[in-house]
Amino acid sequence: MKRKATNTLMRSLFDEPSDEVQSGLLGATAEKLQRLDTNEALRERLLPFCRLGYGGIWHDPIGHHRVGVLDATNGADVKSIMGDEKAKLVISDPPYNVVVGHGTSSSLSKINLQNYLEFTERWVCNSIDIMNADAHLYIWIGADYRDGFQPLADVIILMRKFKELAPRNLITLRNQRGYGTQHNWMWVRQELLYYVKGNPTFNVEAEYTDIPKILRGYYKVVNGARTENLQRSKSQFIRAGNVWVDLQQVFYRMEENTPGCYAQKPLKAMERIMRSASNEGDLVADFFAHSGTTLIAGERLGRKVYTFDIDPVFAEISIRRLENYRQTGKTGWQWRSPFTEVTYAKRGAT
Repeated sequence: MKRKATNTLMRSLFDEPSDEVQSGLLGATAEKLQRLDTNEALRERLLPFCRLGYGGIWHDPIGHHRVGVLDATNGADVKSIMGDEKAKLVISDPPYNVVVGHGTSSSLSKINLQNYLEFTERWVCNSIDIMNADAHLYIWIGADYRDGFQPLADVIILMRKFKELAPRNLITLRNQRGYGTQHNWMWVRQELLYYVKGNPTFNVEAEYTDIPKILRGYYKVVNGARTENLQRSKSQFIRAGNVWVDLQQVFYRMEENTPGCYAQKPLKAMERIMRSASNEGDLVADFFAHSGTTLIAGERLGRKVYTFDIDPVFAEISIRRLENYRQTGKTGWQWRSPFTEVTYAKRGAT
């Protein structure tokens, strides 16, 4: 029985997931596309199947979205996709300058901190330029405790330079997957910085979760009557606040999983941000498309999304994810590969 389970597990790593894996009896992933940011050879194999090269922009033939292969630090690149339009909301998930899993490639590398901050300053400046007079800016960011908590603290200090932006909050998302050792607390947090330009509207209804209120307490006298918080509440559900424990990091058992895209953000998190900071028909910009989650959120919520990535493979995945959603109603591929043109054998791409 043990040998059979082992053989099934090995098969699942490189072929179509077996029934045992799909039913969750085995705990291993069965993704049919390996992690792209640490697999340069695989990325090179996928490039011929990408419809855009550097400078290219895909105009959605059905909706109003745009996807490009552009550089977030290049003002001319940003202008080429935005034109004269202004975004009501900018969501950015840039590289964190944190080495994860001891991997390094052109897509995943740790650079000098000063160079990273200069990179950050350039793309933030470009973001401000294309933001509406009243707009929201969200920045996903990481911290490496092994290196002085870079770059979280450094980016927060850098953001003080931008007088057009006012800090609103520091949000923490609890990840499903974490990392750590037996000698430290497991790291399961993901930080999200929230700034505003001008005085944009915040839709507080978007902050309510699916978690019902069950605790009584916090008594307060209102109009001469002693009330508790459940009586005063406008909703039977609790508000998310700035610690999001009701969302989990995307992992391989979820439909929205996009194989090859490590650390993609939960669709529900992007939709929460979008609902709080925009209305139907508004323009949302994302300078780091990666797995295309912002694009899918915009499609589902009736927003117009202009997004781009400097890597043609991630831009292609974003386009394919939108096309796949429209064709199947599925938000991702779960185990299956976005690139059906390429198959994989036991020792890698073939």
